[in-house]
This record gives sequence, structure tokens and C-alpha cells, in this order.
Amino acid sequence: MATVEQYLKPAVIQQIKRLDLRAQFIVKGFLQGLHASPFHGFSVEFSEHRKYTAGDNPQDIDWLVYAKTDKYYTKKFEAETNITGYLVMDQSRSMAYTYRQEMTKFDYAICIAAALCYLMVHQNDPVGLVTFGEKIDKFLPPKSKRQQIGNVLSVLARMEPAGETDVAKSLTQLAAMIKHASLVMVFSDLLGEAEETIASLRRLRHGGNDVILFHILDEAEVDFPFHGLMELEDPETHEKLEVDADSFKSDYAEEINAFREQYRTECQKSGIDYVPLDTSMPFDRALMEYLVTRRQRA
Repeated sequence: MATVEQYLKPAVIQQIKRLDLRAQFIVKGFLQGLHASPFHGFSVEFSEHRKYTAGDNPQDIDWLVYAKTDKYYTKKFEAETNITGYLVMDQSRSMAYTYRQEMTKFDYAICIAAALCYLMVHQNDPVGLVTFGEKIDKFLPPKSKRQQIGNVLSVLARMEPAGETDVAKSLTQLAAMIKHASLVMVFSDLLGEAEETIASLRRLRHGGNDVILFHILDEAEVDFPFHGLMELEDPETHEKLEVDADSFKSDYAEEINAFREQYRTECQKSGIDYVPLDTSMPFDRALMEYLVTRRQRA
């Protein structure tokens, strides 16, 4: 069985712990930038105020502000700036594909998810796990305790990608499940109907969520390093197609580039982070480059 150490290497931890995934996260105008640890013993300091609304605790009203403004404001505790993250993993059969790399697409996704899970827990942010094929299969509720890293990886390490996938249906299902604006990190090869998947991603984004799409393909799916007559088989439907790889290569390259460009363009329009990856890239370097870029954009 795979171990936590296989997916979460100490060298990777040392790199990512200096970064903050929340740097670009903005919801309702007050979730922005880094935040300090909100708890100092049993004393909680507030960083700013917001108007009192029905359901707020009257004990949180700042009477000094009331005396100056004649309006009710409550203390907005720094603890309110914690965000909830969801690692959303495609577990369909196509994610098990690998041509000559040591890791399958699913293994590659787990490595990145493990690092992000560690990063969120390290920042005291709750993170949960969602796996899907044709629909959502497993759901691990978000927690911020350190053992959550082991909980998440324990589930993923025992999984074997299988069956077909319906990314759009699964993400639409997830959008209905999430009750508060969250950070949704999707890991998939996106082998399905692009228009429907993009619509479901927009639905997640329009719900106030910060969405990161990690589009993971195998090296061979990007570069098509094949020659001569060969038989291609869809890993999920098992449909087969015989092609002359050398004459097919140019058309294939055009299609795969258009496929990725469509996602890049549509995600950019909707404020979704699109991260194209393939398994020939060292996952830690690819993740670091993305996180640094994300921080610089904040």
C-alpha cells in the first residue's frame, strides 16, 4: 500500500510551507491577503468591523463604535478569515494511464493534492476531499487538524481509478453541496464534454468559490511520441481506432492544443485559475511555479 511519505516528501514541504494559498482568495470583500493566527491563548482580537445583522451575537457589538456613529457594528474576528478548501479528484479509469512515466495521472494528482492539503492545514484552514467518477463517490468533510493530511492520503492511496467519468455532472453536484464560499481545487484530465464541464466550473465560480483547475495529462497525451500503424483505445469506453501515427501526429497536436486553449480561455473569462500540467513535469516544481505566480498576482 502507498504511504503518506510517497506522496508528501519532506523537501516539498520545506518549499511550499513558505507560501500562502489564500493570497488571492477574496470573498464578500473581506477575505483578502494573508492573515495572522487569530488565537492568542483565549483572547481573540478583531481586525475590523462589519454592520450588525440579525443572528449576530449582541455581545460582539462594539459600543465604542456605536457611541461615535450611532450605528451597530460587530467585531469581525480574524478567525472568520479562514477559508475552507476542497480537493476534488477525478478517479475515472483514464486517470490510471501512463506511457513511460513512473506516475500515472492519478498518482501525479495525489502528489499535488498532498502538498496543497499540507499547506492548508499548516495555515489552520480546514480542507476536505471529494472524489468522483460519473458522480461524487467519496466525501471527506473539511478539517484543519494535522491528522487530516493522513486521512486524505489514506483514502487516496487505497483508491484504484476505475469506470467512466462525468466531470460536469459531478462538479454541478458539488456546487449544490457547498454552502459557503470555498477554495475548490479540481484535479482531472477533463476527458469529457468540454462545454458542459466549463459550464459546471462557471457554476462553482459564480457561487463565490475560488476555483483552481489542475488539468493533468500524461506526457504521451501531450507529445504523441508514437510511430507507424497503431491501435488507440479509449480507456473508459474501450472504443478502438486504428491510425497511422506519423500522419496523425500533426492533426493530434492541433486538437490537443485547441483542447487546452479552450479551457485556458474560458477559465480566464470566469476568473478561474487554469493550470495545464503533464506527467513529465516534476510536480513539485510545477506546483511551486504556480503558487509563486498566484502570490504575485494577489
